[in-house]
Amino acid sequence: MATFIILWLGQLVSLFGTAMSRFGLTIWAYQQTGQVTTLALMGFFNSLAYVLFSPLAGVVADRYSRKWVIILADLGAGLVTLGLLLLYRAGGLQIWHLYLGGVITNALGAFQEPAFGASVSMLVPRNQLTRANGMLSLANDGAHMFAPMLAGALLLPLGIGGIMTIDVVTCLAAVTTVLLVTIPQPVQSRATTPRGFANLSFGFRYISRHVGLLGILLIFTGINFFAAVTYFGVMPAMILSRSGGNAAVLGLVQSVLGIGGVAGGALLTLWGGPKNRVKGFLLSTAASFLLGDLLFAIGRSPAAWVGAAFASAVFLPFLLSCYEAIWQSTVPHDVQGRVFSAKNMLQIGSMPLGYLMAGFLADRIFEPAMQPGGLLADSLGWLVGTGPGAGMGLMFALTCVLGTGLCLLGLAFPAVRNVEAESIPVKAG
Repeated sequence: MATFIILWLGQLVSLFGTAMSRFGLTIWAYQQTGQVTTLALMGFFNSLAYVLFSPLAGVVADRYSRKWVIILADLGAGLVTLGLLLLYRAGGLQIWHLYLGGVITNALGAFQEPAFGASVSMLVPRNQLTRANGMLSLANDGAHMFAPMLAGALLLPLGIGGIMTIDVVTCLAAVTTVLLVTIPQPVQSRATTPRGFANLSFGFRYISRHVGLLGILLIFTGINFFAAVTYFGVMPAMILSRSGGNAAVLGLVQSVLGIGGVAGGALLTLWGGPKNRVKGFLLSTAASFLLGDLLFAIGRSPAAWVGAAFASAVFLPFLLSCYEAIWQSTVPHDVQGRVFSAKNMLQIGSMPLGYLMAGFLADRIFEPAMQPGGLLADSLGWLVGTGPGAGMGLMFALTCVLGTGLCLLGLAFPAVRNVEAESIPVKAG
């Protein structure tokens, strides 16, 4: 656990800098165009790159040193941020630069994440995996809690350039922590070292034979789709639209998302997590949709959005930690890179479609329909209001119903409920 804690501290620092930079660049991009589609396209290109590179990334994570995969991926991400910083300082930064930077950064993330996730399962005892993932979630949510507030406070005195400089420095700090530790590499058996296309497709074939894992993967894929449509695709634009473009309010809401995540992550770290990880995953996800999405849908004030942010985020550490621990405890160590990459590709694969649909649905359908006199204003205005942002609120109402229903449906299938008891042989062919 000592090695894991060192890695965890490095990730905490790096995530903090990344969240600050992302917040500042989101504000800058929306100010340039005023279009929801601009922000949605950023998410689209980010997730598309991750999906495309994931199969190769899994092979690399299993074949080569996971430590150096993590280091090189982090260094590459730092260089991308440095490039955007130089463009901004020169006065030449454009929206398409953010798209390109997101493609490169997330392609590198496709290599870093399976290598890091597989390293955690090598470093942490099986009965501590939920707690370890809770600590990772705590780091992520801690960054989201403080970074927007600090970025908002530093945006005026330091500007976007100063915030991106902080991101570069924190990236170097994360690389340093990885250099300081030893990460064990599992021994590859002949049964798990196929060549050529069979190697690239190994993770997909493993998951297809494991019905329980396939089931929870499909559920998580749906969750990511709904999140891309609402939280990632339209939530910033909805808050800005309904608050008169107040960036401080958006920063507050995003910070409370972090506060909720930190509260949940702290509780999970102290507790260690539920014994039944599948129920922990599905029930906490349903609670997040039912409470958070509903409050975002009907909320029309900063106080309501703050309550929605906390209600949705406090359950995230539980659902994410239980979900990741299921995979880490079920999949053999020497194939985790390929299996995790296949998992990541499939579960992230729904997000590009979600981002594209978010911009289209908000700008072309739901927002016009919820303006005074719009197609749905009279029938649904009592629920989400009318005017700017109301259409996006209605999108949250839809994901509340669909997301909760998807989780309850998962509980009805025995293969999903008993996924950790399922065992299959590892085959190369």
